[in-house]
Amino acid sequence: MSEKHSAKHSPDSLYEHAVGLTFPGTLMERMGMEVLEHRVERTVVRMPVAGNTQRVGILHGGATAALAETAGSLAASTTVTDDHTIVVGVELSISHLRTAREGMVTATAVPEHLGRTSTVHLVRIEDEKGRLISTARISNRLIPRRAE
Repeated sequence: MSEKHSAKHSPDSLYEHAVGLTFPGTLMERMGMEVLEHRVERTVVRMPVAGNTQRVGILHGGATAALAETAGSLAASTTVTDDHTIVVGVELSISHLRTAREGMVTATAVPEHLGRTSTVHLVRIEDEKGRLISTARISNRLIPRRAE
């Protein structure tokens, strides 16, 4: 991450208000996701395995992908400095490495690239024992909000 970009944001970032939110009426709420940490350097989101499983009782890969995209897109939002820009995911690549059957899984997104119009974040998803469940890479575009 560049010094120029880091200097723009203080440790008391405007985005820290997202910690603890579940964003009512969204997929995040439906899947039980909660923001634990939200800074330029790192965004952390957790989700229960219960309610997000395949019929055989293991964590659904689509649910894991939704968690990774949520963490990465929220992380990208820390680069937005105005009310006229939105973040949209344009690419997600995920590798599922281990199953989870219970407890919580946590996604940690860290920046790989923070540009003026695009971002790339690397996401690690771990279980409560710190075992790696999945890894992901998400690219986001920063685009002007359309007039309503």
